[in-house]
Amino acid sequence: MRDDLPRITVGQGPPLVVLLFTPRAANPAGLARWSAMRMLKPFTERFTVHLLNRPPGLAPDTTMAELAAVYAAGFDGPARVLGVSTGGSVAQQLAADHPDLVERLVLAGTAGTLGPIGKRAQRAYIDRARQGRRPSPALAELVTPSPLARGLLSALLWLSDGSADHSDAATMLNAEDGFDLRGRLADIKAPTLLVHGEKDVVYPLELARQTAAGIPGARLTVYAGRSHSGTFTDRRFAPDALTFLT
Repeated sequence: MRDDLPRITVGQGPPLVVLLFTPRAANPAGLARWSAMRMLKPFTERFTVHLLNRPPGLAPDTTMAELAAVYAAGFDGPARVLGVSTGGSVAQQLAADHPDLVERLVLAGTAGTLGPIGKRAQRAYIDRARQGRRPSPALAELVTPSPLARGLLSALLWLSDGSADHSDAATMLNAEDGFDLRGRLADIKAPTLLVHGEKDVVYPLELARQTAAGIPGARLTVYAGRSHSGTFTDRRFAPDALTFLT
């Protein structure tokens, strides 16, 4: 893999490119790095895992196609790709626009477009970030339907934002705000597995079903009772993804 983008490389074996959403356009650090590495550890036993990130300072109106082209610059040849959540949106665009770069594709907790709740929450995040306000409280409704729990979580997210600059995160989420690949899913030629939680409110299950149906030969695995984030923490996720990737 080329060094055009921020990346963390771990493991041994053929290349596996991982695309996630991170608030900062840089390699994750601290708790965010620990969380990412915990999820990816099983994959490092079979693959050289390249966790790619976007460069800082992209134009605020960057589209998903432009973002996918930025990520494509980090490839030097075909690779297996794992796209998670918003990273899965990038992975779909990448596979449709640059099919020569994607050998096999696993999409987790994502779909060809955002659902209405996910779109509303992310739009609020973008607006808050661009107004100079701490944006993460806008995402609380994606985690819990309880008004009390949502209020407590909003306060914790507000504290966690601190004084950081969230403009790069707003740029990436704004690209996803305009993302709708449902009319081009047939352009994804790589063998594809979509793993999804039954209770995902960011990308509702019906959208995941439509996405899997639109990608030729794609398979859909649904985890009953699982939320959006619960999909990636489910003990079946890594084994199911590894079985497909290998």
